Amino acid sequence: MREIKADDIRKTVELLCIKANYNLPDDVLNMLKKKAHEEVSEIGVEILNKIIENAEIAKIKEMPICQDTGIAVIFVEIGQDVHVVGGTLKDAILQGVKNGYRNGYLRKSIVNDPFIRINTNDNTPPIVHYDIVDGDKLKITVAPKGAGSENMSAFKMMKPSDGIEGVKKFIIDTVEASGPNACPPLVVGVGIGGNFEYAPLLAKKALLRPIDQRSSDDDVRALEEELLFKINNLGIGPQGLGGMVTALAVNIEKYPTHIAMLPVAVNISCHVTRHATAVL
Repeated sequence: MREIKADDIRKTVELLCIKANYNLPDDVLNMLKKKAHEEVSEIGVEILNKIIENAEIAKIKEMPICQDTGIAVIFVEIGQDVHVVGGTLKDAILQGVKNGYRNGYLRKSIVNDPFIRINTNDNTPPIVHYDIVDGDKLKITVAPKGAGSENMSAFKMMKPSDGIEGVKKFIIDTVEASGPNACPPLVVGVGIGGNFEYAPLLAKKALLRPIDQRSSDDDVRALEEELLFKINNLGIGPQGLGGMVTALAVNIEKYPTHIAMLPVAVNISCHVTRHATAVL
């Protein structure tokens, strides 16, 4: 049994909150640079170059890439041989988010009740997903998610008879309906299978996969490529002002499901698809 101090977890979460909000992942930044050379719209090229410049300034100046520093979504992989000492894992994560958003001068956007809507003033509570895995390590990924793109996401309990063509239509229609509201170019996370609660989690996890890395499943990879092509032919373009770069990638994750179900979730992310990971 390996012991990990709760205080080390707190410090790690704090740093990850700041890092994720200051630094656009290299795969996203590199794809933006690539697409800036491929975009056919002059205004689209200009917008992409401004987005790239903004990301580079944020990194150098150590400031948020976007004013919406998101709700803190945290994925924790806990080795079954890990024992947290000096406090609880839950409390360590909570305090880490509080400290990260305070010390990183990140906007606090969480309200204490969906209806009363009083700001908690520390961006807590976060959304935390726990997974028990083999080994004696603790892997933490912080993925701040802004409301603009999250609001454009969608979920549907489809019928098996809808088939793959129905799934394609739902995904494309969801992106088209988002228009400029999700600040394209987008990263489109898709979860297919599982059940009512699991498909959206798959879609969220899909956003963590590097956007230059296609699925290892041949059929899914082909579907990702087909959907990206069709989405980029919608003409929405960067920031919704027209062009061929509406999305940077479509990432799909799937899971077995019930014979009577075909759950599909689309988690749309703007180009600020943020996440940072550390292993203790």
